Amino acid sequence: MSRIEQRVETSDELHRPGRWIALAVLVLAVLLVAIDATVLGLATPFLTEDLEPTGTQLLWIGDVYSFVIAGLLVSMGSLGDRIGRKKLLLCGATAFGAVSVLNAYAHTPEMMILARALLGVAGATLMPSTLALIRNLFHDPRERSLAIGIWGAMASAGAAVGPVVGGLLLEHFWWGSVFLINLPVMAVLVVVGARMIPESRNPSPGPWDLASVGLSFVGMIGVVYAIKELAAHGASWPTVLAGIGGVAALCWFVRRQLTLPAPLLDMRLFHHRGFSGAVLADLLTILGLSGLVFFLSQFLQLVQGRGPLEAGLAELPAAVGAVVAGLIAGRAARRFSVRSVVTGGLGAIGLALAAVTLIHRETAYPLIGAVLLVVGVGAGFAFTVTSDVILSSVPKEQAGSAGAVSETAYELGAALGIALLGSIVTGVYQTFDTPHGVPAAPAAAAHESLGGAVEAAHGLPVPQGHALVAVAQDSFVEGLRLAAGVGAAVLLATAVAAWFLLRGQRLEDGIVHQ
Repeated sequence: MSRIEQRVETSDELHRPGRWIALAVLVLAVLLVAIDATVLGLATPFLTEDLEPTGTQLLWIGDVYSFVIAGLLVSMGSLGDRIGRKKLLLCGATAFGAVSVLNAYAHTPEMMILARALLGVAGATLMPSTLALIRNLFHDPRERSLAIGIWGAMASAGAAVGPVVGGLLLEHFWWGSVFLINLPVMAVLVVVGARMIPESRNPSPGPWDLASVGLSFVGMIGVVYAIKELAAHGASWPTVLAGIGGVAALCWFVRRQLTLPAPLLDMRLFHHRGFSGAVLADLLTILGLSGLVFFLSQFLQLVQGRGPLEAGLAELPAAVGAVVAGLIAGRAARRFSVRSVVTGGLGAIGLALAAVTLIHRETAYPLIGAVLLVVGVGAGFAFTVTSDVILSSVPKEQAGSAGAVSETAYELGAALGIALLGSIVTGVYQTFDTPHGVPAAPAAAAHESLGGAVEAAHGLPVPQGHALVAVAQDSFVEGLRLAAGVGAAVLLATAVAAWFLLRGQRLEDGIVHQ
């Protein structure tokens, strides 16, 4: 091939026509999946009234979606490398729309938990495909950093936009409407994506190892379930066995990957200090963001008495901060350094969580808005840069697996943020003393959740109802403050660790010829 032909081919690869339209479609998918992780935060009071779940069921409704996604991402990322990332994306989008209908019309807590789990299965096919396709659409590192910045901004902002979308819908429709909005969005994704997104896959992937798929899923679910139950209810034999089984499955998974000629996930990637540091920062960034947004939604509604739309708009600063920071994160990391941007982002989230320990029932909005803005900015910087580091450190043939690692960290962080911080909130909340004269049945309902306390108060005489809601709100806020303090300590410690783990790490700067 002549030098002129090589230059033309390279130019076509670097500047693929329609790549920005394709990116818009991919961003639409990741935004929707991220929104679905938090959109139920505002719908919690309506779900509580309609489905009457227990406190434990309510937590499962909130986090089983993220648990299932986290358990399947590695498997789905590897599957996309094998059968084609575009094909997996379009199949997943179709399934996501169909299962959304089941979520919208669930009429029991058990059915809702199952529907959320199935939605997680569909979501797991979407997330790694989007990031892997970006890796193959953009070969110029600066363009790719901007594309990942847009992707990361939507992923981070989706968690904060969820309450706004939910608030708009809940002002006018029933809670199932927060799922039905998925249908037109996924229809656009399938129609436009089929035409504009190029197919990509690993040319020699090897077989898809079903034993590894099962081990990764069982291991992830077992470990996360054990953490959740230990934090909420303390040690018990079923919880301990689940945790031991999960750890054993993950160890077996790792050992199997090291012996397979074509592993589901190349474990040698984690030998790289920068790669491991980026994954850890990914996970804990989203832990802080999702946990805070989930419980502030309940605080704004059930403690401060805001309507769904008002509460959703009140959380908008987190989305604005994430979008702005995500768009400039790549440029900032090249001008300063990867570790300074990631450490600064993690530190900002930690300090914002520390500020939440100062809130009370009458806290004015400016403090809450400022906290959310700082969390959004911190998440936008940290998450975008770490995603770029993860994706750029592997050959493009392994883009699906690398994207799955990044997305597993994201989804596991979201699940753990709700589970761990939620378990602390729930544990503290349930210790409040029932006011004198409140019957046993309303008292039991009130101790299940704050939404249950508000609902139980409606059937009591006004003085007793007010007294019950007041002590329940105070107990919830006390739990929220303690959970925020724990989250702040974790994020600040991670910021220090990231400073050392990401030492010397840089984003690609020159054009990569592939």
